[in-house]
Amino acid sequence: MTETITSRPVRTGTPEVPPALGGLGLFTVLLGAALPLVDFFIVNVALPTIGADLSASEAVLELVVAGYGVAYAVLLVLGGRLGDLFGRRRLFLGGMAAFGLTSLACGLAPDAWSLVAARVAQGASAAAMLPQVLATIQATTTGPRRARAMSLYGATAGLSMVAGQILGGVLVAADIAGTGWRSVFLVNVPVVLVGLFLAARAVPETRSARPEPVDVPGTFLLAASILTLLVPLTEGRAAGWPLWTWLSLAAFPFAAAAFYAVERRADRAGRTPLVPPSLFAIVSLRRGLLLIVPFSIGFSGFMFVIAVALQQGAGLGPVAAGLALAPLAVVFFLFSLAGPRLVARYGTRVVPVGAAIQGVGLALMTLAAWRSWPDLGLVELLPGAAVAGAGQALQLPVVLRVVLSEVPAVRAGVGGGVMVTTQQASLALGVATLGTLFLSLVPGMGMRDALVTTLLVQLAGVALTGLLSLRLPRTIA
Repeated sequence: MTETITSRPVRTGTPEVPPALGGLGLFTVLLGAALPLVDFFIVNVALPTIGADLSASEAVLELVVAGYGVAYAVLLVLGGRLGDLFGRRRLFLGGMAAFGLTSLACGLAPDAWSLVAARVAQGASAAAMLPQVLATIQATTTGPRRARAMSLYGATAGLSMVAGQILGGVLVAADIAGTGWRSVFLVNVPVVLVGLFLAARAVPETRSARPEPVDVPGTFLLAASILTLLVPLTEGRAAGWPLWTWLSLAAFPFAAAAFYAVERRADRAGRTPLVPPSLFAIVSLRRGLLLIVPFSIGFSGFMFVIAVALQQGAGLGPVAAGLALAPLAVVFFLFSLAGPRLVARYGTRVVPVGAAIQGVGLALMTLAAWRSWPDLGLVELLPGAAVAGAGQALQLPVVLRVVLSEVPAVRAGVGGGVMVTTQQASLALGVATLGTLFLSLVPGMGMRDALVTTLLVQLAGVALTGLLSLRLPRTIA
């Protein structure tokens, strides 16, 4: 089955068509895409060291993870809208500079609460930078070049999530100049400086031809919806599930309903709301987003749980815990390179095949945990991690392309923001749900049985992903 790519050049408010995104520009925006995802996962293996050094409680340590993820998820769609309005290159540069400064603040944090505050600011900075990546690709590429760029974006996203955890373990153990855990944040500073230099030279400026003003009511209601769901789920277990967590969860459906009502009213009035409900009339976007949710929940939940289990249960150091997932990262990268050719030949049928392969890999890792505990490490996890990496590589890059394949270029920022918000909120939800499940089971079942049970729950999520992928359009338009 062949793949058809259709697109029209987009004007940016001037008679000229915006310049094409060259190879160096593509590398630069992909670097900007990698940084926020690396930093979501890089702290997983550093948390025990951070807790010991800053005398931080478990609840505060969870805020180090959740504060970043929630701020990031809440502001992503707004970041896309601001890029459409003021210029995507401008927002990309500003967001990247802020990301570097907030990373420096994280690395120099004198206490746990200062680190939490810096992580929230870091997440907000990432939300300004990341939506511009997809919008720039959509606005400056067409045809096979766009297909290749989107495939590389998907490969970058998946690889960054695994590489972040590996890099975190290596940096903590290396203890460069006595920085310890602080190096997992300080390493961003030189990378950002390089990125700013390259972006100023190689990333073209684009903006929506018909930019809309910021949707203030929609922004506040989306923030309320995400916060009332993610904050209690993330903090509830460590805080002992106080009354405010239940009140917050009870408020979530009302906040979500109010958000939808406000957005639908604005859409019908001819304005462009923060998340236009009419955008979901695009079948490829709607079905692709639905698939991203269980995939991302399972991915982030697995990464968090395996980091805790390998360090606190199997007694591995940060390097060994990080490197245990190296086979997954290597195989993911290799199979991602083959993805575009497979999609061109077989269409989106590669996605359910990828889900089946991932399920086999996860089952092998579950069996390894059951049989080898507590002697669980790189060798024991290698077969399952390698197979799972291949399966994930056949899903994530393809689905990300499907979601945006039919979004009009004038709505590139909004479409990219909606997709990345869905992904990021689901990543945070994965840590909150699967992480909470695992940590709640440990006292009663022991580490091994809690890990096996959590992996089996994730396996059910993989099966759901495979079933949902059967409803994807057969070709990417």
